[in-house]
Amino acid sequence: MILAGVLGFPVGHSRSPAMMTAAFAELGLDWRYLKLPVPAERFGETVRALPASGYRGANVTIPHKVAAHDVADELGDAARAIGAANTLVFEDGRILADNTDAGGLLDALGDPVPASALVLGAGGAGRAAVWGLREAGADVAVWNRTARRAEALASELGVRHVREPVAAELVVNATSVGLRSSGGTSAGEDAAAALQLTPLDPPSVLVDMVYGAEPTPLTRWAAGRGARVVDGLEVLVRQGARSIERWTGRAAPIDVMRAAVASA
Repeated sequence: MILAGVLGFPVGHSRSPAMMTAAFAELGLDWRYLKLPVPAERFGETVRALPASGYRGANVTIPHKVAAHDVADELGDAARAIGAANTLVFEDGRILADNTDAGGLLDALGDPVPASALVLGAGGAGRAAVWGLREAGADVAVWNRTARRAEALASELGVRHVREPVAAELVVNATSVGLRSSGGTSAGEDAAAALQLTPLDPPSVLVDMVYGAEPTPLTRWAAGRGARVVDGLEVLVRQGARSIERWTGRAAPIDVMRAAVASA
């Protein structure tokens, strides 16, 4: 049996084990995927011990994506450019790190990528979105409630920094707004107002990296204004599919993964 897992702290909420277990079963692979709760101070030593314990790869989630980048012996192009990694591969005693968040976002969006994009948030998810959309040819602007973080990210990745949100064909919410919403009738307006979107023309497409058991307030708000919405679960499926393909060399069963993560 080959092992893989998701490293995070906390990690109990993760839907990745259900998704990955279903994918491995569909592919007929004798793999097992585990939750690996690891505090920050134990991350490096834990990762270095995994190959000897039968692990072929691992996903990485909050708060370890920068640490995963730093512990690697070799970086993929996306991980190097973004400065964070969410996928580790263990090969021949080496730790290889990559970032499938950016590619997963683009896969979830589909073609064509909108010409203009506004990314809300300058954390790890925001960094991946900015880099991926820029690489795909979009004119990207980034906004963050702490302006200096957005300014630093924009300067580093060569995109525009805006001090207040601006209209764009695509809006990507990479903040935590809506994560703990009560789901009341005003929740969508509240989320949009918190992100300063209500004065703007609605986007053609909205991606919300936040996800839960129900559509998020922001996706409900955007859908009500005619936007096509892409939720965080679809992005999760798509980045997970890229991880599976990186580990196994096999095409991931997207439909099976989508069904598993929806019912997890």
